[in-house]
Amino acid sequence: MDAHWEPTEEGVLRLPSGRLVRGRGLRNPLPPGPEPHFALYLRGRQPPEVAWESRWVRWPDFWLPTDRQAFTASLRELLSRSESERVEIACGGGFGRTGTAMSCLAILDGVPNDKAVAYVREHYSHRAVETPWQRRFVARFS
Repeated sequence: MDAHWEPTEEGVLRLPSGRLVRGRGLRNPLPPGPEPHFALYLRGRQPPEVAWESRWVRWPDFWLPTDRQAFTASLRELLSRSESERVEIACGGGFGRTGTAMSCLAILDGVPNDKAVAYVREHYSHRAVETPWQRRFVARFS
């Protein structure tokens, strides 16, 4: 059994290193196919239980993570696990918070801060990163 996403699956972002991460909206049904091994959920309230390992970072819709250290630690864990596991990042709609987190993940994977939003918009969704403060968060992320 393959431990990675298919690169052509909807919502799958290929990072510069070649690692694959799926983004999705939790308001949508779970996509067909294999389940993730690990997920990072970005919501204002705790998400429902899932059958796979996950982390929850409190992140109100259209805003920023309330605990930036926990967010960064969870993102680093997700990046590390993406080498050998199916990982996903998800919020309510799959664009603002998910796109912001994917942009930060791209930075951790080597994309310059000032290019990260454009990278994710080109390779994941043109709707990624919805607010000016989310764009500033990505620009200042380290």
